[in-house]
Amino acid sequence: MQAFIQFSLRVKFMFSAAAGCCIRSVLLTRIKCMFERLTTEARNPASEQLDRHSALEIVRLMNQEDASVAAAVGREESAIAAAIDRIVERLGSGGRLFYLGSGTSGRLGVLDAAECPPTFNTPPGQVVGIIAGGYEALVRSVEGAEDIPGLAIDDLKKNGLSAQDVLVGIAASGRTPYVVEGLRYAREMGAYAIGFSCNQDSDLVAATDLMITPIVGAEILCGSTRMKAGTATKMVLNMLTTGAMVRLGKTYGNLMVDLRATNAKLTDRSRRIVEALTGLSRHEAERLLDRCNGELKTAIVVQKSSCSVAEARNRLEQNEGHLRSTLEGQP
Repeated sequence: MQAFIQFSLRVKFMFSAAAGCCIRSVLLTRIKCMFERLTTEARNPASEQLDRHSALEIVRLMNQEDASVAAAVGREESAIAAAIDRIVERLGSGGRLFYLGSGTSGRLGVLDAAECPPTFNTPPGQVVGIIAGGYEALVRSVEGAEDIPGLAIDDLKKNGLSAQDVLVGIAASGRTPYVVEGLRYAREMGAYAIGFSCNQDSDLVAATDLMITPIVGAEILCGSTRMKAGTATKMVLNMLTTGAMVRLGKTYGNLMVDLRATNAKLTDRSRRIVEALTGLSRHEAERLLDRCNGELKTAIVVQKSSCSVAEARNRLEQNEGHLRSTLEGQP
């Protein structure tokens, strides 16, 4: 009897082990197929002999490959424009714009968010960049952070994501668990969820309201999405915030009339814009800006409308900060 029991256990173990090996084999096959489908993981035939190239040949090849990025982004212009419209709606109603990503994608999101206050005088926290692994991940890799979905929810909760907001989840591969889960959570909260990937039909699709998918092709370094995919990411993020801020009245023509003069370069730019739009001399422009506490749009309205600083601010407020509407609608 004991021998029979031992034999039965051995048979059961053999079947269990076989089943386990079979499951592992299926999973590995599926993972391999998934990566083979990812354009960003493919081998680029043009760079298969990359290690034999001279410095000049490498530069020429990279430049040649980068030249295709603008066209890939151009094919997504309708989706990018739709994203800008949604961002304008949310920001105009008091909501915020969040970027969420890991690695290069996360760093680019944080960079774009950080540049909005000095460029467009946005309130602190109106555009927020979140990277998997936190601040440390900006300067060095935080291994594994992108593979923990729950961290995205924690990070979004810490930053107070609400139904008024819009979240742009950035993942060149389109499969980063941290980003996928963050987008899912955003939709559950009622926030508008926009996904960015450089791979078609990615995992992000099911978690988003809108997808932006520039297919830039295989990198010259296989899988190094800091290259063409990173360039496409920077281009699209530039379009999202610049397009939204223009629509929100942060510019007059192509002049940054709502910039915050936080350094000598920006102070000089503010003065030159006042000179260009009002015809004042350098000294007069400086004095006017001082009177208006450095508020560029206020200074222009004061000069062109011959009104007080308080009245200029009031008129701008009535026109939701749009300088052109304020000037063209003046009595």
